[in-house]
Amino acid sequence: MSGFTENYRRLREAIGASDFDAVLLTSPENIFYVTGFHVGSAIVLATKDAGLFATDFRYAEDAARHIDAMPIYSTADRPYKQIVNDFLHAHGAHTLAFEGSLRYEDYVNAVADLDAQLVACGSLVTDLRRIKQPFEIERLIAAQRIAEQAFDDILGFIKPGLSERAVALELYNRLIIRGGERLSFSSIVVSGENGSLCHGVPGPRVINPGEFVTLDFGCVSGGYCSDMTRTVAVGEPSDEMRKVYGIVLDAQNAAIAAARPSIVGRDLDAVARKVITDAGYGEFFGHGLGHGLGILVHDTDGASPRNTRVLPEGTVTTIEPGIYLPGKFGVRIEDVVILKCGGCENITKAPKNLIVL
Repeated sequence: MSGFTENYRRLREAIGASDFDAVLLTSPENIFYVTGFHVGSAIVLATKDAGLFATDFRYAEDAARHIDAMPIYSTADRPYKQIVNDFLHAHGAHTLAFEGSLRYEDYVNAVADLDAQLVACGSLVTDLRRIKQPFEIERLIAAQRIAEQAFDDILGFIKPGLSERAVALELYNRLIIRGGERLSFSSIVVSGENGSLCHGVPGPRVINPGEFVTLDFGCVSGGYCSDMTRTVAVGEPSDEMRKVYGIVLDAQNAAIAAARPSIVGRDLDAVARKVITDAGYGEFFGHGLGHGLGILVHDTDGASPRNTRVLPEGTVTTIEPGIYLPGKFGVRIEDVVILKCGGCENITKAPKNLIVL
């Protein structure tokens, strides 16, 4: 049984334990989760005992090459609403759960066209996606290794006089050349005073000697994302820059040491936040410590101050504390960890000592 077939089995098992008869998946990430097939327009429909995949002419042939766990239907033969209704009738399904990502217009049409009571499926699928299977971990690690190779490459490229945008373009090229399928998100490359923009967009600003450059980037491999951040100095950094870098690194190391299954997301966040607050920089750490990583770069919940749920074994989360000083500079360091019995495994191998170029 392939990993995606196991995911499909887990979905049907979850439906059997739910209060509804069937689930309609429309989001590309959840469809990929149970099929292993990336598609721009399709549905997966499942009960506890059966399921189907339906798409249009553009994707039907390719789908047949990739999906063998469920029958494949094309809207060239029947429209979606007929495919769904025929399936519901055949399996005696009277309640149909839909995803929160379904557009309101599509929801209204579904209420009118489908012979079932529509109910929200809530976090049914995302809860399944929280706990990664071994094959998913392998793909995440493969994506991370590509990102690390690209980081090694870019260190030899960055120098004073280059714009943030030029570095971002070269980083993109290196991620693809090294084997990335695409970026997992738009890369962040910020320098000098722009470093305080924790999600800043690379622009025409030129890197100067004695400045920090923060690079936050990742790629997709096998359908799964990498995500890492490193802050490097171009030329000799100031004492304050070294101090702040050390505080961020201490905060990250403390959180990684505390990360283990059954910790509550906000409690893990609090470990790193305390280090930064005790050092006098609490007001300059304004985002969560980390997020889930998987098919999406922000895949499921993670080490966030808003997350009151326990992080189960098999959770993959980023650990990325930062300090952002407006008008001066910023520092962020990001690794990815897998929560395992007794602690966690850090799958990010790139060095974290302050690199001075």
